[in-house]
Amino acid sequence: MAVKDILLFGDKKLEKVSRRVEKVDNEIIEIIDNLRDTLKEADGVGLAAPQIGVLKKVILIDLKDGSEEIALINPKIIKKSGKEKNPEGCLSYPGYEGIVERPKRVTVCGMDKYGNVVELSGEGLLARALCHEVDHLDGLLYTKKAKKIYKIDIENE
Repeated sequence: MAVKDILLFGDKKLEKVSRRVEKVDNEIIEIIDNLRDTLKEADGVGLAAPQIGVLKKVILIDLKDGSEEIALINPKIIKKSGKEKNPEGCLSYPGYEGIVERPKRVTVCGMDKYGNVVELSGEGLLARALCHEVDHLDGLLYTKKAKKIYKIDIENE
């Protein structure tokens, strides 16, 4: 499909609440394809549709660990447990990270790219990525939750 520009910190679209997807159609599949191409090009772990300027509840996560990528439509966190603080970054805020407290484990309900209702549980990086991307759909950036934000050297990443 296409590599899209990723909206950067300060863009007001990133602070808007995304619209619920009523049906999975060719438009939604194209959004998922664009998220995949853009995420791959940016070498990130997760991307939400608002980050490419589309205010619809669609996310894509690729942990780059050999597991299958995860595309979720209308994801909603239905269960969370534990807490952990870890560094977190965002493709919309390159060159910075922050220490963010997130649940250690989460369960998310949503639709897959075929329109099937799915439930997914994850911990560690997957839980963090799910929370981070779902926050994007609600117009929340990790910078609102970070205890400390600091500049990183992206040349050596």
